[in-house]
Amino acid sequence: MSLKKGVPTADMGRDERHYSTELAVIGSGLAGFAASVFALSRGITCAQVGNTGAVAYTTGYFDLLGYCQDQWLDDPWRGLELLRESEPHHPLSRIDRKEIRAAFDQFTVALTEMGVGYTAPADRNHFALTPAGTVKPTLSVPETMLSGIEARKVNARTLVIDILGLQGFSAKEFVANMRSSWPQLSAAKLSFPDMESGGQVFPEVMARALEVSSNRERFAERIKAVLGDAQLVGMPAIMGVHHPDRVHAELQRLVGVPLFEIPTMPPAVPGIRLREMFEQAFPAKGLTLVPQQKVKRLELEAGRVMLYLRDSFGEMVIESKTAILATGRFLSGGLKAERVGVREALMGIPVIQPGSRADWYRQDYFDPLGHPVNRSGVEVDSRFRPLGPDGEPVSDRLFAAGILLAHQDWVRQRCGAGVAIASAYKAVEAAARLLQEQ
Repeated sequence: MSLKKGVPTADMGRDERHYSTELAVIGSGLAGFAASVFALSRGITCAQVGNTGAVAYTTGYFDLLGYCQDQWLDDPWRGLELLRESEPHHPLSRIDRKEIRAAFDQFTVALTEMGVGYTAPADRNHFALTPAGTVKPTLSVPETMLSGIEARKVNARTLVIDILGLQGFSAKEFVANMRSSWPQLSAAKLSFPDMESGGQVFPEVMARALEVSSNRERFAERIKAVLGDAQLVGMPAIMGVHHPDRVHAELQRLVGVPLFEIPTMPPAVPGIRLREMFEQAFPAKGLTLVPQQKVKRLELEAGRVMLYLRDSFGEMVIESKTAILATGRFLSGGLKAERVGVREALMGIPVIQPGSRADWYRQDYFDPLGHPVNRSGVEVDSRFRPLGPDGEPVSDRLFAAGILLAHQDWVRQRCGAGVAIASAYKAVEAAARLLQEQ
């Protein structure tokens, strides 16, 4: 896939294409995209390179901090104080509360402006709905999911529907697991227009189909046929890939009651929405985007960072004044687990990790303390620069962000988006300071 946008040099006519920028973001997960949002808002010329990333595997919820000191958190901001007391090296413990709030505010506003509406971060966590019929604490949710969270609080009469042939989501399971806290739930199954055979159907296919007005009208009629006296309707997250708020509003108008989405098992539509929105909106804002590619080599030189990669058109070089490493952990390939230990995949930066493989896991899989290997990652200084073997920054021009960072167990602590967004904010801030000084 070819480069989108950019500032080519005279080398463009040769086999090797050469691009120049002020900041290169390496990684296309949530931290990478957040870094690009913050860089563009500061007027920094920016290039982003990354493979598919893990965004498509998210529920769309943005967790700040949901679990700390063996308790679920209603107030994540108070949770940050507890975290600083118990885990001072955690990435979130090293960022000022005001900066974390500013990062979330700026990021969610940017997403809403780009076409996927998100709730403004507030003082309390939402207890958001999961596909299994449980709840999880999270700070910000897509607007298409908010009414379901509110309906549970007041025990509203609610119908949950699922689709014939859809795997990974069951309305009956959702209702059975949720009924103790939400008694006025009921379930129904219906078929999606033109997909009535009973064969497997996929959320992404249905979401794209609902972007067509005639399909919305037909689907709304099927919902109305099973509506009964329900005050709201919950459904799998299939309300369009592009402009979901528009699809949501139109479906609500057609059905006549509020509708809300519930995430399905990944890869899920809310994550696909984010990925496609970023890939479409960023080049229009001036970002140099190299999607679905990985940096093969990164070299730190005097006054610049050189990124080497290759796509279907041949060799490519991006010359940048600064760079942010946001390559994720094991799923995204930022970290590699090998027999001799865990290593950082691109540059071999030292990784904070247990002393031996025997110490990676505890005996009990469900140990409440979690597993030590899940806190592996790259150590950074106060300016979020990765540290080398001597404890000094690898380079003044290289920064790191996201779950690549050490000292956090993002799954167990429900803080993945918090670490990604807040650390990206700090990394961009530090890069901007360096660019300004020069």
